[in-house]
Amino acid sequence: MREPTAIRPKILEREVVHQNDFYYISRVDADFGEFTKHYYVSEHGQRVGLVVTRDTDVLLVRQYRFLLDGLSWEIPGGGVREGENVEAAAVRECREETGIVCRNLTPLVKFHQGLDAVHNFTHIFYTAEFTETSDKLQDATEATEATEHYWVSWEQCIEMISSGQIADSFTISSLLSFRTLVRNGAE
Repeated sequence: MREPTAIRPKILEREVVHQNDFYYISRVDADFGEFTKHYYVSEHGQRVGLVVTRDTDVLLVRQYRFLLDGLSWEIPGGGVREGENVEAAAVRECREETGIVCRNLTPLVKFHQGLDAVHNFTHIFYTAEFTETSDKLQDATEATEATEHYWVSWEQCIEMISSGQIADSFTISSLLSFRTLVRNGAE
């Protein structure tokens, strides 16, 4: 198959229009020759997630999400701090959200959550090696979110994806990648 010719625009201007401690939004003007397109790009840095398994169960967290105006079912995960190794960030995020300390992470998949408006390159790991503790590491720089964690069977996870109870692309793509690339390969 022949590769299509790439159309690369000339970037005319890039201006930060909003910024806070967690992300920034830029307006980017791109000249494609016959037309100019205006992009608004939300830059969040790198993100990590962790699929943690125990026998036939997977670890999920529940936390409030503004766009849902309710609780969301998700795998543990979050942002990578400046200078932080992505694997260490995954371990930290899981401990912050659940109190569970994971070991011997294996890379699962890497992906972009969006390609036009959201820049949030994501690294997903998995493990079945962990220690459960009663203490969550709380990050004082983040708003405190009440999170709870649960062990949910794989069958129930798939049903929750199908029914829309698990609704975010981050968790859906991570669980289905694990199910396809790792778990089904071991059966």
